[in-house]
Amino acid sequence: MRAALWLMALFAIAVASALFAGNNHGTVTLFWPPYRLDLSLNLFLLALVGCFVLLHFALRALSALLSIPKQARSWRRLQRERAMHTALLDALSHLVSGRFVRARKAAELVVSLESSIQRSGENLAYAARLRALSHLLAAESAHALQNRPVRDSHFQLALESASGGEAQDAREGVQLRRARWAFDDRDAGAALQWLDQLPVGAGRRMLALRLRFKAARLAGESRLALETARLLTKHRAFSEMAGQSIARGLAIELLRAAHDPVQLQSAWDSLDVSEQKMPTVALEAAQRLLNHRGDVVKSRLWLLPIWDAMLQHPDSVSQAQKISMVRILESGFAIAEEAPDAQWLTRIENAQRAQPRDPVLHYLAGIACMHLQLWGKAQQMLKQSLSLLQDTELRRDAWRALAQLAEQRGDTQAVAHAYREAAKR
Repeated sequence: MRAALWLMALFAIAVASALFAGNNHGTVTLFWPPYRLDLSLNLFLLALVGCFVLLHFALRALSALLSIPKQARSWRRLQRERAMHTALLDALSHLVSGRFVRARKAAELVVSLESSIQRSGENLAYAARLRALSHLLAAESAHALQNRPVRDSHFQLALESASGGEAQDAREGVQLRRARWAFDDRDAGAALQWLDQLPVGAGRRMLALRLRFKAARLAGESRLALETARLLTKHRAFSEMAGQSIARGLAIELLRAAHDPVQLQSAWDSLDVSEQKMPTVALEAAQRLLNHRGDVVKSRLWLLPIWDAMLQHPDSVSQAQKISMVRILESGFAIAEEAPDAQWLTRIENAQRAQPRDPVLHYLAGIACMHLQLWGKAQQMLKQSLSLLQDTELRRDAWRALAQLAEQRGDTQAVAHAYREAAKR
């Protein structure tokens, strides 16, 4: 359709030209004293168009002639840019292939070529980023070869090159690599300092968070590592199960780093509620609080969520964790000057009734009755637990408790029998 329209337009132009030229009797007279020149109007118009075309091509030729030096400069710049980009690709390929000396030389060649372009009076829009990345590649190659002076020299040049606003991303990358090098040098403090200098947005990126977590672990900063692990789990850098496992281990480390009840309380308060409800964490916190002669009531309060979870979902607490909890409660009963409070006694009795065949709960109920001076009931509970207890230490302690009860009654034969059974364990 388009070709047909063009053809019709050409026919129209041809017809109009034939009509105009064929019946045009006009003339143009040029006077140049003492001469006179008569020309037909058609010839004059053709000559005028020809002169215009000739002048146009002459001006274009003159412009092309005058632009030769500029084109030569552009061609030289283009060749230098191509050589610079080729050297940059060589530096990257050599770096990833492990040819670190060649990678450093190629990166330095990029810097040299960019400097030559700058000295020629021409500036590249991406010059700052190019210099920063080239110095960074050279520093990375030197770091791989453990050449720290060269690495630090190129790092400073990269940091200076990336000081402009258009090279902010490159500057953040340079700082991240510097933090990584400090971590590789086992200097966790320097790594954390460089990470702290990052902008807020850059510091919350996945790469920065992973590096901060590793540096905090290396520095022994359990609280910082725990906070970072929470962010990584939130951003799904860790799976839910792996995140819980890491948080549990770090929470235990944080609790073990406390050396008095005040520090332990501060460490406990820094934990999330979900972390405080982890059986291993709560047991560790309660046990260490008792070891540091802390508040017994507070230790039981920390164990209360685990106790409730055990009653509602018996499978949520393992047998070893249940035994540990019983041990901690028993230690609290022994440390406290007064008898166990009525609330905990009620909880123990309800748990023992809810799980009548659980020997560990029978043992705990017997110990609680001993501290309440309910000798008969304590003896009954302890004897019931002995028939089902599998834990060797609990069986030994149960026999020792029975021996103490026998001493209360003055039954020397029962005392000897109980101590003899305890000694077998």
